[in-house]
Amino acid sequence: MASEQRDLPLHLQDALPLVPGTSGDSVLDLQFRLAEVDLPCSDSPGDYGPATEAAIQQFQERRGLAVTGCCDRRTWSALVEAGYDLGDRLLYRRDPMLRGDDVADLQRRLSILGFDSGRIDGIFGNETAEALKDFQRNAGLPIDGMCGPRTLADLARVQAPEGGGDPVSNLRERLQVQETGNRTLAAREFAIGEIGGFSSGVVAICRSLRLAGARALELHDPSPSRQAVAANTANVDAFISIRITPERTSCTTAFYAGFHYESVTSRRLAELVQERLPGTLGLDDGGICGMALPILRETRMPAIEIQLGSPAVIIQQTTALARVIVTSLGAWVDLSFNN
Repeated sequence: MASEQRDLPLHLQDALPLVPGTSGDSVLDLQFRLAEVDLPCSDSPGDYGPATEAAIQQFQERRGLAVTGCCDRRTWSALVEAGYDLGDRLLYRRDPMLRGDDVADLQRRLSILGFDSGRIDGIFGNETAEALKDFQRNAGLPIDGMCGPRTLADLARVQAPEGGGDPVSNLRERLQVQETGNRTLAAREFAIGEIGGFSSGVVAICRSLRLAGARALELHDPSPSRQAVAANTANVDAFISIRITPERTSCTTAFYAGFHYESVTSRRLAELVQERLPGTLGLDDGGICGMALPILRETRMPAIEIQLGSPAVIIQQTTALARVIVTSLGAWVDLSFNN
């Protein structure tokens, strides 16, 4: 959230969230950006009416964000990112890290060519920088980790045919799960996180994981981005976020998907959890969904977010929830050796 705040223009820092019924220059700026991503609004310029709300909902659905119809900081940041095409700016590793559709395009091109840029997440981090240097080395270019006109020209020259090739990042994810050579939970470490309101559930899950022989990292933090940093620093095998949604009566499991890419290993874990959990807890089956939530996008390992409704019911069933999580993780590890 801190980086989102820092990247906001001054006129927006106090204006967000923009909601239906508001008006002014900030809404006009929003409508302009929506038009740039082929979502023009028929409302009067500067008025956040039904057409602007519908366009925001379409954009949020397209980008794997929570569909609210309101423009919060996360939605605004995604709109800014969507405005970058590869070649619009020099791409390189910096702090805060560059984010945008241009970065995702670069990651996809590198990954399809066999250079492991990590997950296609639109974030120019260390893995993307190293993959770019590897490409430059192979192409006989200066090895500076910067994607400018010369590097782009060589990328275009050797790019795979349209629609051809699979990102190497999915293969890397599968191999990472197999690295220990252990088909059980022993010698593995998992992070379980929550943003508030469900600490007892996280404690119960971590306790069950330790009893099964695994190491477990508890993360209690209102910032998903800080949780992602902690999980990345610990280099855990997988991350599971538990989010309580009081307004629902369902169980839904989200995995990372964005920029025309999805994490195959995360999806597999989401499927294993979802096929067991709703029935066990007595909740409606909300299915699985690909999303680009910060906790899923910013973690460097397979990650899912379990969204649970009916909190009064869930609080009474933390033992059953923990049992399903441990069973699903065990099946996920075992399955990774058979595919």
